[in-house]
Formats: sequence, C-alpha cells, structure tokens
Amino acid sequence: MASGLEPLPITPQKHDPAWKHCQMFKNGDKVQLKCMYCCKLFKGGGIHRLKEHLACQKGNASMCSDVPPEGMQMSDGANMLEHSSGLLVNREVADNISGERRKSKRGKNASTNVNSLGTMNVSLDAKRVNNPIFMAVGRFLYDIGAPLDAVNSDYFQPMVEAIASEGSGAAIPSYHDIRGWILKTSVEEVKSDIEKCTATWGRTGCSILVDQWNTETGRALLCFLAYCPQGTVFLKSVDASGVINSSDALFELLKQVVEEVGVRNVLQVITSSEQQYIVAGRRLTDTFPTLYWTPCAARCLDLILEDFAKLEWINAIIAQARAITRFVYNHGAVLNLVRRYTYGNDIVEPGITRSATNFTTLKRMIALKHNLQNMVTSQEWMDCPHSKKPGGLEMLDIVSNQSFWSSSGLIVRLTNPLLRLLRIIGSERRPAIGYVYAGMYRVKDAIKKELDKRDEYVVYWNIIDHWWEQQWRLPLHVAGFFLNPKFFYSIEGDIHNEIVSGMFDCIERFVPDTKVQDKIIKEINSYKNSVGDFGRKMAIRAKDTLLPAEWWSTYGGSCPNLARLATRILSQTCSSTVYKRTRIAFDQIYDTRNCLERQRLNDLVFVQYNLQLKQITFTVLARRKKRIRQQRTPCQLTVLGLLKTGSQGRMNVLRTVGVQTGWQLIHPLVTQQCF
Repeated sequence: MASGLEPLPITPQKHDPAWKHCQMFKNGDKVQLKCMYCCKLFKGGGIHRLKEHLACQKGNASMCSDVPPEGMQMSDGANMLEHSSGLLVNREVADNISGERRKSKRGKNASTNVNSLGTMNVSLDAKRVNNPIFMAVGRFLYDIGAPLDAVNSDYFQPMVEAIASEGSGAAIPSYHDIRGWILKTSVEEVKSDIEKCTATWGRTGCSILVDQWNTETGRALLCFLAYCPQGTVFLKSVDASGVINSSDALFELLKQVVEEVGVRNVLQVITSSEQQYIVAGRRLTDTFPTLYWTPCAARCLDLILEDFAKLEWINAIIAQARAITRFVYNHGAVLNLVRRYTYGNDIVEPGITRSATNFTTLKRMIALKHNLQNMVTSQEWMDCPHSKKPGGLEMLDIVSNQSFWSSSGLIVRLTNPLLRLLRIIGSERRPAIGYVYAGMYRVKDAIKKELDKRDEYVVYWNIIDHWWEQQWRLPLHVAGFFLNPKFFYSIEGDIHNEIVSGMFDCIERFVPDTKVQDKIIKEINSYKNSVGDFGRKMAIRAKDTLLPAEWWSTYGGSCPNLARLATRILSQTCSSTVYKRTRIAFDQIYDTRNCLERQRLNDLVFVQYNLQLKQITFTVLARRKKRIRQQRTPCQLTVLGLLKTGSQGRMNVLRTVGVQTGWQLIHPLVTQQCF
C-alpha cells in the first residue's frame, strides 16, 4: 500500500454498483479510489471515472486490463480464496485462483456502456440463475465427483462450443470411444506437439528433470521431464519404491532416460540432493562426460527457508501468525469481518513451497496491519461473540502488540531476497540459469546490510552456506553468470578466477572439438571488450530487456561459436520441481496387472500431464512474444512486413541481405517464424 494512504470504509449509502469494485483511501485532504482488479489509483474524477475505467470505455480514464467479462458482476467485490485452516495452505488454492484469472482475461477487452452497468448486472443475474446449461454442467460434475475447478480448464469452453455446434441430438462418445480411439488419437496429437519442442533441442539443448512424488499409498514415483525454452514435456513415470535408496538403480534409470532423449541434446540432469542422487549423478557424469548432474536449486532454497523458520525467535513469530490465521479461517463470521475490513483481501498468501508460505503470509499481514488493527478496535469486533473466546483474545493481543509487527517486518526484510530468487528459479517465463549465481550473492549482501553486525548476519550466512555449498561452484551456474550481459558488464575490476575457471570447464565439457574450443576462447575476448555489435548502444540497452539467450541470438553474430554455446547454456533451468502438481492418479498404473490396461493408463497419464504442461507453455510464450513485439525496432518490423508478403523473390533477397549483414539486426523470432 502506498505510503500516506489511509483506508476508508465504503458506507452503505453509496448505492452505485461500481463501489463494490474499488477501494477508497484518504490522502491528506483528498479522497482517492483504487481499482480492485488492476490496482490503478485514481487521484480524482470520482466514481464516474472509475466506471469508465471498469467498462473499458475510452474517455477520461485508462481502460482496465483485468476487469472480468461479466462487467463488474462479482460477489463481495473480488475473487476470494477459500483457504483451509492454518497458515500452510494447499497449492490447489493457488491453482484455483489462477484458473479464475485466466478465465477473466479471455474477455478483458469487452466494452460496455457506462450508464447501463446496473441494468447489465441485473440481466446477467437473470441469465445465470437456473440456467439449464449451468445446471446440467453442475449435475454432471457433482455426479462424477470431479473437482469443481474443472471448469477452469482451457479445454472446457472448446468442448461446450463443439457440442453446441452440433445442435440438439448431438452424438456423444461412449466409454469405449474414450478409452479407445480417442485416447490413441490424443496420444498422437501430444507426440506431435512434443516433436515441436524436440526440434529445438539441437539449438538450445535441454535439461532432464527428475521430480519425486510420494503418493497417498506410500509409493515413491519418479517423473522424468525434459525442459527447454519452448516448454517442458513429460516423458514417463517409474515406480521406484523398491530402489529409491539405491544409487546403482537410480544411475541405471537416469542413464536410460539420457539415452532415450539423446546424449548430444542433454546439458544437465537435475535431481534432489539426497546422498543416493549425488552418487548416481557423479556416475552419470563419468559415463557421459558432455553433461552435468546438478542438484535442484529450488529445493535448496526451500531448505534454507525451512532452517530460517526453525530459529527460535522466527519460529515464535510464525506461531503467532499461525494462531491468527487458524482462528480466522476456522470461524466464518470472523473471516467475513476480516474480509470486510481488508476490502476483500485474504491474510494468507500461498507461496511456491510450504516453507515459503510462512514468510509470504507474514508479508501479507504486514501490508494489512492497519486494517487488522482497525478491525479489532471496532464496535463490530466487540459485538462479535468469537472475540470473547480464547482465540479471539489471543488475536487481539497479537495484533495490538508492536513487538510482533516490528519482528515480522525484520523477518520479511531478511527473507524477501530469498523469496524473490525462489520465484525466479521456479518461473516458467524465463530460463533461470543466468540468474542464480548473482541472485544468491545479492541475498547474502541484503542480509548483511539489514543486520550490519557480523555476529548477527553470520547466523543466516551459515545456514545459506550449509545448503548452498553444492550449488555455489557449479560450472553451469558460474557460466550462466559470465554469459548474462546484465551481470557481466556490471562487474567492476577483474573477473574472479572462479568465474573464469567455471566458464572454461563448460567449454571443455560441451564442446569436444578442440578447434572450436580455441575459436570460442578468441571470441570471449570480443565479448569482454565489447567489440563490434557487443558495443552497440542497442545491445547495451537490450541487456536489461531481452532474455540472455535472446540477447546472444540478436547481437552475437560476430562470435558464432560463443553465441551457440551461450544460447545452449542460458536456455536451461535450475529446478526439477514442478510446482503445479496435477491430480493424475499414478497409483492406478501400478495397481493393475493387466498389461493392456497398464498401457492404456500410461497413455492416459502421458496425455493428461502434457496437456497441462502445454497450457503453461502456451501462456508463457504468448507473454514472451508480446514483449518482443513491443521491443522490435523499425528495421525489424519492416523486414517482418516484407517477409509476410509471401513473395519468394523478396524472401530470397532478404536471405542474401541477412547473410551479408548478420541476422543480429533482425530479432531471431522474426526469422524463426518466417524461415
């Protein structure tokens, strides 16, 4: 919340429906409104300007990019998270809300007359209540016991439209159709999609991810996936319950997957950091000297946060915060009161991992500090019967305790850099290998600046060093730092020998040809000294806006050997963890002894997992292409326009010009799409 803004309650006398979709603040003598969807703050204009904003109508206000398609028709003013009790919430909650956001964004460009918003809400309510289609979908989901967020699937709307296009009496698939030819066709479609990813492995390489799942029945399953910037694909799962502690058996499994993917395509295999994986990983690198084994960086950061939470004073604060959230989410009346005073915000913020949730929730509670304090001193709280219970009295004491808030603020400042790095490592939007080395340095530096005294910050440094020891000197992380122009060109003075040595190690491992190695060493000097295109003002600006691999594809044309190596290294991830866990019933595969049924279930899992991964990839690539379109130069746009004319002669001319001048003048996605 911006400094100087004091929340104001929206009184019942404000009858305009738009008041349900904004927050009101006092800034000195002025009253300002804030959109609940895109968080834009209006310094004037009143509710009329906000209505123009929400209705996406051009006028005195900018159009809202996140307003739902229903045109402001939302209960309680915003989408709400329905949390379970306690501070640690299920990741399914986050998946639900992300699905709602995807659904909302499909219709974000809808335009509605401002003066008819109230009428529109009434008509939409009439269409929704007792709608026979809605009722039919609901009864079907209830009957089969499907999760209710199934309607957020990207395939739900196309299914409904396909049925509607057939009109009344549309034929429906039978049970045998679903498990027979439809499943086989879907498998072929998924394999075709995967081939589009594998076609890029020769240029970008890939990372094999080993994600361990422990099922409800006690099985230890290993899911093998392959990551590249074009997307993550699920390869297969293996029941490793009997061999999970055997380094020899794990080595054989890893070796088999590497050979199936292709040794020349694999740059690294990422697993967890237990001892059996370490031994298996070392054997793997001895067997295949052109790849690395690396422990999962996300798991490492999670263990660091877990140890932070075990420190006595931090654990005490987390316990107090947990007492508040448990009391709030176990009593509906208290939860409604909290949401009213926080303008629809929840006090629990789901993190990427369970340990991260402790600290993201503390950060959320600090942001809502004044709202919670106003609530526990209000007459409504006094009149609430739950406020007299032990949990209510404890909540009053904690929220009114300044020591709790000051300690929570310090905890948030200490853990924020780690949470930021964890989000980068777990991001699907960009390969993380070029950010980890510098990211951890910044984490330690931020903690040092916050605590200042050595005997205070060294406690946290020791925890970090204990878990980060395996990661710190990994050649891939060091090379990622060296090849990321954003960090490399910010180094003052000489480059540390450890960084140079790690880069040389990657060159020797990934480039067996000694002649090419020598060429790369010469080209590194051009990169160091910003020779040629590296020194262009465009290149200097682009190091902060382009992804590192894209930067090399664009400006590394004068150093082709180094650019190829840089693209492969900077296209890798650092984490083997798939955060959006699916509801796929892996146990069914290994419960059946029927070979045909097991193959059918394997096909089903293969399709389910890859369809979900495809939707994540589609969203990421759409955002990336949008960003690239915004960054294209007039030269690139002109070339793209010529290429799209379809004239073979013009395309031949442009190919010739591209070879002569270097394709670095044209964004790689332009040429990739057209050639």
